[in-house]
Amino acid sequence: MPSRTNLGVSYDRSAPRRPVNLSLNTDLLAQIREVTPNLSATVETLLGDYLQSARQRREDEQRKLDGVIDAVNDLHARHGFLSDEFSTL
Repeated sequence: MPSRTNLGVSYDRSAPRRPVNLSLNTDLLAQIREVTPNLSATVETLLGDYLQSARQRREDEQRKLDGVIDAVNDLHARHGFLSDEFSTL
């Protein structure tokens, strides 16, 4: 059944789990274990949130680049480029 993290990433929570090895700071790990009963679920939620944030950042960057490309194309359509008069094509 798909589940959403706090930021909206959807993933199948019933997908098979796979063990992974992580190296964590021992002091941080001790403190985290005091506040969360299920480290795996906490890490999974945090990774889902990170994934959504990274995807959103990538989409925002692409929108900005698309805007720059559109602006350059508009400038070229209106005024041409200085180099156009020297083109050998």
